[in-house]
Amino acid sequence: MIHLKTPEEIQIIRESAQILAQTHGEVARMIKPGVKTKDLDRRAEEFIRDHHAEPSFLHYNGFPASLCISVNEVVVHGFPGTYELKEGDIVSVDCGVKYNGFHSDSAYTYPLEGVTQEVLDLLNRTYDSLYLGIAQAKAGNRIGDISHAIQAHVEQFGYGVVRELVGHGVGRNLHEDPEVPNYGKRGKGPKIVAGMVFAIEPMINMGTQRVVQEKDGWTIRTNDRKPSAHFEHTVAVHEERTEVLTSHEEIERNYTYKWRSKSR
Repeated sequence: MIHLKTPEEIQIIRESAQILAQTHGEVARMIKPGVKTKDLDRRAEEFIRDHHAEPSFLHYNGFPASLCISVNEVVVHGFPGTYELKEGDIVSVDCGVKYNGFHSDSAYTYPLEGVTQEVLDLLNRTYDSLYLGIAQAKAGNRIGDISHAIQAHVEQFGYGVVRELVGHGVGRNLHEDPEVPNYGKRGKGPKIVAGMVFAIEPMINMGTQRVVQEKDGWTIRTNDRKPSAHFEHTVAVHEERTEVLTSHEEIERNYTYKWRSKSR
């Protein structure tokens, strides 16, 4: 069942998303070679709690951290730990915030300096696909219009679109209906109507679309161990427009490596 949100509920999610954007900005300041991923997680939890909110991911179905930190060939759900970031890595930071009973969710993949142009292309094209999907997330369209826009853009470059993991509704629960796949057909799936709030999150692999789950029961990596990129926004659908509730602006302001293509 899809739970439509009232304007008052969307306002709370908007406030949650503002805390989330600031949390991402705090993490962005720290990302550089030699930093342990557990230190990023510690800072995120401190910042969220300092703003009278809760980390959405911590203890969710047993997940042990506030951030999902996924490096290189890890697609999503990586555990923070003692791994030290190094030049040439890419690292996806996925975070959720629960504030006044409502969640927000967003993710961003950082390249560290020294990354290859081929990997930068993957990140730029995945980032572009997020916004192509958002452009289709409007009242009167269908979820498949979002899915198709993402898939059509990235597959022209030979990338693999992960099938097993999808975007999702966001609200009182971190994961709600509808599911928002990153592949599909135009005109298919649930109709998009005002009051929907959902996360769009392309997960795009440089090589095969196939993924495997590690023995920890959480970590998802590419089957061929080639890199994967992941970007995510939470959006709210209104009658005449769609609003991106989350923001990457704090990230792009605070992260020292200005990698984004100017061509988008």
